[in-house]
Amino acid sequence: MRVLLVEDDETIAEPLADGLGRYGFTVTRCATGAEALSTPPGDFVLLDLGLPDMDGIDVCRGLRQVSPVPIIMLTARGGEADRIVGLELGADDYLGKPFSLRELVARMRAVTRRTAAPAQASTAVPVRAQAPAPVPAPPGPLVAGPLTVDRRTRHVHMAGEVVALTPKEFDLLALLMQDPGAVFPRRLLLEAVWEADFFGSTKTLDVHVAALRRKLGDSAWIETVRGVGFRLVAPGG
Repeated sequence: MRVLLVEDDETIAEPLADGLGRYGFTVTRCATGAEALSTPPGDFVLLDLGLPDMDGIDVCRGLRQVSPVPIIMLTARGGEADRIVGLELGADDYLGKPFSLRELVARMRAVTRRTAAPAQASTAVPVRAQAPAPVPAPPGPLVAGPLTVDRRTRHVHMAGEVVALTPKEFDLLALLMQDPGAVFPRRLLLEAVWEADFFGSTKTLDVHVAALRRKLGDSAWIETVRGVGFRLVAPGG
């Protein structure tokens, strides 16, 4: 796999590139955002947010305009806003510094599996003589008050208006909508939406919940059950 590593700190970039090489990755290094945007992204992008010439958020936006390549943001920033903006612009995951090489590789593999599966399904050529039995369509739309989630079309509407969600935001919301009012433990949500091999900080879940609350227009839609997880509650319901 060809990896574009966008990192200006030589003390991080050099050992990271060497470590990824031991896992079989071919690494191309860039130290600036301008260089990253003019370099073929390869199969995967590791993007530092603190670059010397431009914000990594802007680099992520530029990459997304030309390529669906998987992107993991590498950041020392602790602000929730940066993580939310990056994920909404199309980054597939984020990892806070410092991090272990093993955790990074595990996340890269998980992201690759998630992003590769839909592409493989869409490009597969059906063989009529060997076609499997049709897969039943998912049940009808899930409805909670003015909120409707259609798992077949992956469309979300709030009071008739379209709500634009990222793939993981949709999966998270659809899971909570399966049983409004029920408490979903954090680990269950992580394993269901990010796969069973999720590693590291559970802040990824908090970032996506925060984004969902904002996009749904009322933070009361998703209630935090301290020490346990989250549940969906229709405001006023």
